[in-house]
Amino acid sequence: MALIRSVIRGVGAHLPKRIMTNQDLARLVDTSDEWIKERTGIEQRHICEEGELTSDLGIAASHQALVRAGIDPIDVDLIVCATSTPDRTFPATAVRIQAGLGITKGAAFDVQAVCSGFVYALSVADNFLKAGQFKRAIVVGTETFSRILDWQDRGTCVLFGDGAGAVVLEAQTQLGGRDDRGILATRIRSDGRFEDLLYVDGGPGSTKTTGHLRMNGREDFRHPGQNISGVIEETLVMTGYAADEIDLFVPHQANKRILYAVASRI
Repeated sequence: MALIRSVIRGVGAHLPKRIMTNQDLARLVDTSDEWIKERTGIEQRHICEEGELTSDLGIAASHQALVRAGIDPIDVDLIVCATSTPDRTFPATAVRIQAGLGITKGAAFDVQAVCSGFVYALSVADNFLKAGQFKRAIVVGTETFSRILDWQDRGTCVLFGDGAGAVVLEAQTQLGGRDDRGILATRIRSDGRFEDLLYVDGGPGSTKTTGHLRMNGREDFRHPGQNISGVIEETLVMTGYAADEIDLFVPHQANKRILYAVASRI
């Protein structure tokens, strides 16, 4: 049976020019290149300059995705932006990206799901396209996490940086089998009982401040590993694929130990 699938037409990315290495961090906090690499696998991160905004990164990544897709911005009618570090409380960073790309029609809004934000945004856009409400969408994840880091907290400041990635999606009719092009299945999940594992200790509705990122490192290691493998396995069942048929897994996770634990489970 024929189905509408959301097909990825183009992919784009953008990183700030400024690079902060592990050695640079070691001059700020009690850490070392060896300590960071052993626990996370990270060697460097990109950091925005003063005045470089979340929307700026998102516009650049989205523009590259459009160029690679060969699609004119005026043919896009939906923008879903995943971000936890918006330019402003409102309006949505998505509308600033929309304006920056010269798009004046359709809808643009933000999705806030932190590390899972891009997957959530992709799922939202996919459902809009499958429902026939829009034809082409940009899904962009863009963050300036350096703005909410406590640079004296070595447990968190070593993990995060700034950057953006984007895809252009297009609704296309496919045959309805597992060999279709496009997004075959999505699976998202949350559990509010674990809110305090990773959070920002501020907000306009509570402290009237931006706040800093905080993390319960030990528990935040155990919980994601279990749930990442769980949703992967559920999604595989939904598509009819086995794990050993997949060539590439792309998780959003800044800790190689968690990635190894997930890999061993699946």
